[in-house]
Amino acid sequence: MINFRGAHYPKDAILYAVYFYVRYGVSYRDLEEILEERGVHVDHSTLNRWVIRYSPMIAEAAKKSKRMAADSWRMDETYIKVKGQWVYLYRAIDKYGDTIDFMLSERRDEEASTRFFKQAIDINGLPNRVVIDKSGSNEAGLLNMNILLFLVGWAYLIEILQVKYLNNRVEQDHRFIKKLTNPMLGFKAFHSAQATLAGIETAHMIRKGQLSQIGIPAYRQFMSLAG
Repeated sequence: MINFRGAHYPKDAILYAVYFYVRYGVSYRDLEEILEERGVHVDHSTLNRWVIRYSPMIAEAAKKSKRMAADSWRMDETYIKVKGQWVYLYRAIDKYGDTIDFMLSERRDEEASTRFFKQAIDINGLPNRVVIDKSGSNEAGLLNMNILLFLVGWAYLIEILQVKYLNNRVEQDHRFIKKLTNPMLGFKAFHSAQATLAGIETAHMIRKGQLSQIGIPAYRQFMSLAG
């Protein structure tokens, strides 16, 4: 097992604790108490280190393992508080509600939007259509993608639709994420917010059945992604 503080615990215990935190949105102190009742004695600061260390790794494995998404996307961003300041969680789902990708950004601008679309396309391939709200920065990000496609001689460009009612599905999907982050009362550091949200998004993908491991409990699917 990787040598870091708290690593002497069984790997299954560590991963189960991480899953419980990102799936149910309990506080670290509550999780410390829950685990103690089950005979696992670990302090809340160690739990925090576990989430920060393992969640990004598990999220990357989930992105590579999830089922293929549809080629019609809905994209939007929502707000997360870090150190008392609002930052932006970019998210995209397909027309059936499956998670495409997510990215936390300190800014909401053309550069961040372009970076998000490039990341999402690198993992999922090119969509035929992307539905967004009236955000000028998101439109600019997609136009940048189309310029790149044009320059490399791609046969078609991404259709951009700015239709609010078509984007309701991704706005509804935000609710599951906010339901878990709101009780956390904000994050103290950007990197810990990134890691925790990666775990939350992964648990959400498993909940949607995107890893297609039928009959396997969700927490087992989550733990299997750690290798």
